[in-house]
Amino acid sequence: MPRLRLGTSTYSFWHFTPEKVPIEIVLRHARAMDLDGVEILHQQIESEEPAYVNCLKREALRLGLDLYCLSIHQDFVWPDAAQRREHVAHTLRCIDLAHELGAPCIRLNSGRWGTAGSFDALMAARGIETPLPGCTDEDAFDWCIGCIEECLPRAEAMGVVLGLENHWGLTFRLEGMERIFSALDSPWLAAILDTGNFLEDPYPLLERLAPRAIVVHAKTYFGGGEWYTLELDYRRIAAILAGVGFQGYVSIEMEGREDPLTAMPKSVAWLRECFSGPHAAP
Repeated sequence: MPRLRLGTSTYSFWHFTPEKVPIEIVLRHARAMDLDGVEILHQQIESEEPAYVNCLKREALRLGLDLYCLSIHQDFVWPDAAQRREHVAHTLRCIDLAHELGAPCIRLNSGRWGTAGSFDALMAARGIETPLPGCTDEDAFDWCIGCIEECLPRAEAMGVVLGLENHWGLTFRLEGMERIFSALDSPWLAAILDTGNFLEDPYPLLERLAPRAIVVHAKTYFGGGEWYTLELDYRRIAAILAGVGFQGYVSIEMEGREDPLTAMPKSVAWLRECFSGPHAAP
């Protein structure tokens, strides 16, 4: 297997608490752990002003780190066309921001109905929720596919791949991912394969999605997960990725309650061990 390109999401150091961890601090921790790059969580970024963005690029270059992905939050599951247009506009702005950062990929969501309530309630329901009254999942897929289609020309023009994640909402199940990919045959739409978002028997699902993967999110749960904990077999996952010739970034998302200053070095050591050795060979 080619050398592991291992990075971390800035999310590993900030789980949506009131006080944000600065991106610059995460870059320095990444360098100290000898990582190859950093994925920036858009909600964690201090500013979109050119001066700040350029400072991040300069700091990443100084530290010898790639900025390989901008992980954004948007939602295309809205019955109101005006709200969908707002989220398309947000996505287009983030494509431009990724280009300015030098990041060749953004993480894209499908969106969800929101009927489960808060994210905590959604997790308690194991990611399952029902459509809004008067709407169907068919409607939601049409909205989502249409919105992504609107974003593809900008993605191509800016050289930024749209990485659709197997996240909550329409892409919670593999069939939802495959439906969107079948409808939109574009080299500028790929998958971000999240190892921790298929809650039941993930390995056959990860294997089916792996050929489309442009980035892999590797969840770890030291100290117990913020919402749930999975016992993931990363040696098996490494073999799946090797089998499809994956050569992109494995991006750590440390989602445990342990202090990231101790949990992240453990995550790095564990993943390096699992992605080396004969089990990972093609």
